[in-house]
Amino acid sequence: MSLTTPVPASSGGFPPTRPTRPTRATRAARVVTDSWTIALRDLRHWVHRPGPVVVGWFFPVLMVLMFGGLFGGAIGGPGTGGSGTGDYIDFLVPGMFAMAMLFGLEATMTAVTTDASRGVTDRFRSMPMNSSVVVMGRGIADMLDSAVGLAVLFAAGLLLGWRPGGGPEGTLAAVGLLLLLRFALLWVGILVGLVAGGPETVTSVQILVWPVGFLSGVFVDPATMPSWLGAVAEWNPLSATATAVRGLLGDPGRVGESWAAQHATPMAVIWPLLLIAVFLPLSARTFRRLGD
Repeated sequence: MSLTTPVPASSGGFPPTRPTRPTRATRAARVVTDSWTIALRDLRHWVHRPGPVVVGWFFPVLMVLMFGGLFGGAIGGPGTGGSGTGDYIDFLVPGMFAMAMLFGLEATMTAVTTDASRGVTDRFRSMPMNSSVVVMGRGIADMLDSAVGLAVLFAAGLLLGWRPGGGPEGTLAAVGLLLLLRFALLWVGILVGLVAGGPETVTSVQILVWPVGFLSGVFVDPATMPSWLGAVAEWNPLSATATAVRGLLGDPGRVGESWAAQHATPMAVIWPLLLIAVFLPLSARTFRRLGD
């Protein structure tokens, strides 16, 4: 009597092998590939419906024209470092770079909410891929859109007579701070889109964009505001980025006397990192719990 266990014929005479687990590098590469696939899906949607995307690119340009052309002569006096429209354009354009990073979040929120309400998100969650790639893919597409919008606004500022004076290094550093702010605000928008009950809720939330944007140092120096309101505006993340960008682009003379204004560049890094540390994990966790 044989003491050995017979091997099934279907195995070809060899014992069955256990499936190998993918390495960490393989899993990371798969996350990147799947995220890019999701990003391409969003980019294709924009190609088929370019209207809202193009409007989003040129809306900040319209804001510069309105404030610089219509109100520049009146605003471009005390508190802005100049006495005319040209001086105010030099103050306004770098601030609008920061403001543009806030614009367009409603499109991200609406897209996330629409996918969730139509069951698209549930289909993605049922696929054999990391749960984070859907929100990461949306983030990649949004950052590409923001980069193009920033380039459009930069070109418009040059056409209006604004000139950066910080050299190539200062310009690259300013662009880096602006995109870092956008990346941080993006996760706020994704989280709101995931928890919103529908596109109607997003419409209500996007109204808050305007108070946050105007209560900052984007359009005027916070020193011209009442003391308590100016203090709030100076600690606005938009103010930190706007002030830091003005300094990097060759306009350091318009930095205020407060602690927040004097340390605008480190604050322009700290604020986005804090927002990312809070809202990125919350967005990923909320996505994983959808439908539970």
